[in-house]
Amino acid sequence: MRRRSLLAAAGAAAVATGGLPRAAHAAPAGPDGFATVAGHGLATTTGGAGGPVVTVTTAAAFIEAIARPGPYVVQVSGTIPLPRGRNDGMYPVASDKTIVGLGSTASLVGGGLTIGLPVDDDVTSPPANAVHNVIIRNLSLSGASDDLINVQMFSHHIWIDHNDLSNGDDGAVDIKRGSDLVTVSWNRFHDHDKTLLLGHDDDNAAQDTGRLRTTYHHNYFDGSDQRHPRVRFAPVVHVANNYFRDNSYGIASTNDAGLFVEGNYFSSVNNPGRVDFSGPLGRLVQRDNILVDCNHAIETRGTVTDPRTFYPYAADSAASVPSIVPAGAGVGKV
Repeated sequence: MRRRSLLAAAGAAAVATGGLPRAAHAAPAGPDGFATVAGHGLATTTGGAGGPVVTVTTAAAFIEAIARPGPYVVQVSGTIPLPRGRNDGMYPVASDKTIVGLGSTASLVGGGLTIGLPVDDDVTSPPANAVHNVIIRNLSLSGASDDLINVQMFSHHIWIDHNDLSNGDDGAVDIKRGSDLVTVSWNRFHDHDKTLLLGHDDDNAAQDTGRLRTTYHHNYFDGSDQRHPRVRFAPVVHVANNYFRDNSYGIASTNDAGLFVEGNYFSSVNNPGRVDFSGPLGRLVQRDNILVDCNHAIETRGTVTDPRTFYPYAADSAASVPSIVPAGAGVGKV
């Protein structure tokens, strides 16, 4: 069995070196990172594999398909405007779904996706019916009046990969309220302010402590402003091989969250990584990152468990990130 890594194998050269050939990016066939770690009764993330495949072209068909029980692969064709009249334009995704765009033009406009049960502060451990096993790939999402993608209420085994996210009114991808075992990979974020939130509130330790384990790798933060990510409580968060370009700040760790930050490239980022931020201090370990035209160094504090404790991977060199990430991140590359 081939060793799973953060990098998809792309021919024999990639297998031999543990990474991608420098000439091209090959999209991974399946998830990697924390989305592949067993937990909460699930071995890994498979989405709607094995279920019917449906192609949708209208909002009504899309909203109905993503909420069906059971495994489904929902293919999005063309541009689908999502109405804002219901739940502020946020639409629920049920367990065991793959939502994937066709080609390079599939898009959701004006609304967002919620992966998770309704918010309930009194629930402090994973419920049996927590939403799980969801894949979102190769979609452009823009113009939501709330989040573009919201993961909440102990949802687990989520893979968000090769999307283009922009112009939402709140978060681009927010992960909160006890959600766990998530990978966010090869996405392009642009024209957006509050990009990635991991753990929503300083007072939410009861739901979040020991959870929120997430991998962020090979994402392109293309002039997006802040929160790449902004983290609370998570014991281990792996931030690897991302390209940060022209951001006010990169990463922030608070409330004893543990961030393992490696092989990233920061270009013109005011504060690449912070632990002395708003709220209680976090933890941050960094290795092999490159900073160019940044006003501050990456702040470090404490110790963080090496992600290899949870899954094997091979990271690219930070020097290669400005070429391979823009070439491989976003839509039309799956």
